[in-house]
Parts: sequence; structure tokens; C-alpha cells
Amino acid sequence: MIVITSNQTPDERIAEIVRYIEKHDLKTHLSRGEDHTVIGIIGKIEPKLAEHLRQMQGVAQVIKISKSYKLASRDFQPTDTVIDIKGVQIGGPDLVVMGGPCAVESPKQIDEIARLVKQAGGQVLRGGAFKPRTGPYSFQGVGVEGLEMMAEAGAKHGLLTITEVMTPEYVDVCAKYADILQVGTRNMQNFDLLRKLGTIQTPVLLKRGFSATYDEFLNAAEYILAGGNPNVMLCERGIRTFETYTRNTLDLAAIPVLKQLSHLPVISDPSHGTGRRELVEPMTKASVAAGADGLIIEMHTDPDNSMTGDGVQSLFPDQFSRLLEDLEKLAPIVGKRFETAKEPVLTGSWAL
Repeated sequence: MIVITSNQTPDERIAEIVRYIEKHDLKTHLSRGEDHTVIGIIGKIEPKLAEHLRQMQGVAQVIKISKSYKLASRDFQPTDTVIDIKGVQIGGPDLVVMGGPCAVESPKQIDEIARLVKQAGGQVLRGGAFKPRTGPYSFQGVGVEGLEMMAEAGAKHGLLTITEVMTPEYVDVCAKYADILQVGTRNMQNFDLLRKLGTIQTPVLLKRGFSATYDEFLNAAEYILAGGNPNVMLCERGIRTFETYTRNTLDLAAIPVLKQLSHLPVISDPSHGTGRRELVEPMTKASVAAGADGLIIEMHTDPDNSMTGDGVQSLFPDQFSRLLEDLEKLAPIVGKRFETAKEPVLTGSWAL
């Protein structure tokens, strides 16, 4: 249920309404807009309490939200959430590009890739230190040492960093080194992990489970929001279908649907969404056209020899740079802002 206050209701009166609600063992979340304030109520509300709220001074409307997810719903917050991370705003007019390897492999590797991401115009360096792999004998990442490498490379080249966190026990250490924590598709319904992420304020990129419905996806986000962390981004990374030509099926419809259902920023992952290098460019552009607030794209200087074996979906640096140049032209058409660094990527052994 949400309580919408009248125009010009003073803050003191809003505070009184909140105190009254919380006296009934309910939780509240405030969303302040230009014209009114929305008070979200979490918990079971008795009909008598709802009716009394309708009669209170300063209350314009009391609306029942039928969706199982409340805080993630656009009914609760009509305006888009914009997450500001050290001056980089995600969810607003700027298009944000996160680029880098699937996994951190060495200081030299991640430093060189960070330089190339920055040079091409990216704002966030991606890289995994802990890797959830299907097979137990596959490369599992270099752990905390990888976090340190990526943090150093990001700071050196002026980039934010994002890395995947797999268990509640590693949330604090990952948050110590990274600006954004990523929840992978296999962990979308790891509720212990989601609850732990709700106790911190570090932004979270929540990837959609490869078999999850929109409702299940948004309810997973609700766990983090309900815990007290409002900084959640939704990431469409492809779903499992009957098609075997691509690694997954990138659900482009998810982008506008999630923007309609929720106020949270929506990010697209065309690398995992297709699993094929030649499809990353067109699906990146399609994602921007569909309304994505940002992109997370795999790029590697030597993708054919990457330690994770995911090189088939990783762009070469030259391809990454050219793609971002195209995004600079495309973004304004759909009402977004994006500027490259105006510095060509130097050719090297990866050049095609």
C-alpha cells in the first residue's frame, strides 16, 4: 500500500504520518517527488488503518499495490531512480558503458584493458575475481587478489569497477574493493545473498535468472530494496530457450517492460545474451534503441586465449572502440547522452 500526500504538505506533517504508520508495526519507505511524497508501507495493513489514513490531514490518496513487489514497483515510485556513483549517474539521461574481461587474470592484463576501456569512452571496468562455473574443474577466478588488481587498475585510469559476488560471506570484502557488486544469473534467487546485499549501500547490478519471469526478477530486487539498499540496477542478460545457435536468447522486450513496471535502471548484457562476438554489436545497438540505461560488454585483448573460455563472446579492443563511437551517434536519437574519449585505440596484436 502507498500513501500519497497532498501538494505542499510540510515535512513535519509527513513525519507525523510516518510515525503513526510505524506505531502499527509496519515499515515505511519515502519517495519524494516534485509535487508530492509517496510513503510506501510494507506489512499487512488492517482495513480500519487504511481508512483512517485516508482521513488524515495531508493525505491525498491511499492506494493498494496488488503486485508482490512493492518498493521496486513504479506504482511506489513514479520517477526513475538515478544512482550516482562518484559522479557517474546510472538511470538518468547518460548512457553508461561497463567494459572489460570476464575474469581478472593478471595485473598486466587488467591494467591494459582498463586503459583501453577508458580510452574508448567507457565509465566502468568489469572483471570477475570469483567465477561461478558450470564445471568444477574450470577456472574459478583469482579471488581477493583479483579484486585488488582491478581496484588498482580502475583507480589508475579513472574508472568505476564492478565485480561479481557469489556468497554472503564475500559481500563485505567485495564491497571494500568494487564500486558495484554484480549478482549473476545463477544467484538471482540466492535469498541469503540478496538479504545481505540489502544491508549495505553499495550499488548492486542484479542479473535476471536465465529462466526467471519478470515478476520473479523484480521480487528478487525487492529483497535487496526491502533490506534497506535502494541502489539496485536490473540487468537483462538473456534467457534459456529452445534455440541453440546462440548461448542465450537476449530478451529485448524485457528492457521496455521493466522500465514500465519498475523505476530501477535497466542494463543490457549483449555478451552473455548472445554468446557470439559477431552479435554483440547489433544487440548492443538494439538494447539502446529499446531504452537501456547502460550496457555491460565483455572485451579482452586476447579473447581466444582467455582463461575462462568465454572469448567467443568478447570483443577485441578495436571492435569495442568502434562500437562506442557508434553509440555516441545513436544515443541522442533515443534521448540519451554518451561521449567517447575522442582518442583512437592503438592497434596491436588484437587488431583485425
